[in-house]
Amino acid sequence: VQLQASGGGLVQAGDSLRLSCAASGRAFSRYTMGWFRQAPGKEREFVAGIRWRDPYYADSVKGRFTISGDNAKNTVYLQMNSLLPEDTAVYYCAADGSGRTANRGDEYDYWGQGTQVTVSS
Repeated sequence: VQLQASGGGLVQAGDSLRLSCAASGRAFSRYTMGWFRQAPGKEREFVAGIRWRDPYYADSVKGRFTISGDNAKNTVYLQMNSLLPEDTAVYYCAADGSGRTANRGDEYDYWGQGTQVTVSS
């Protein structure tokens, strides 16, 4: 599975962005897909995941971010609303072939390149 993330950019606090992650390969719908982020000087952290059609989120983004998938396009999205400066990070998408509800980086088998999100105050 190859993953290609896109959609990052520079926005102001309160703005919205939508990240996309296009996946190659078969059986896309069977993978758990996740988004992680890593800010400078910080460890990578889980943001959101979707297993089958069930989304789950880190507490820090609940109510602001929405993860969704389009099986026909083999793409998962992360809609980010009400962005805060602390959301600034490189965002990565990942895929877990076991189909579990995964929120740790070591549970994911495949990773895309990151896309930079910068939120100014």
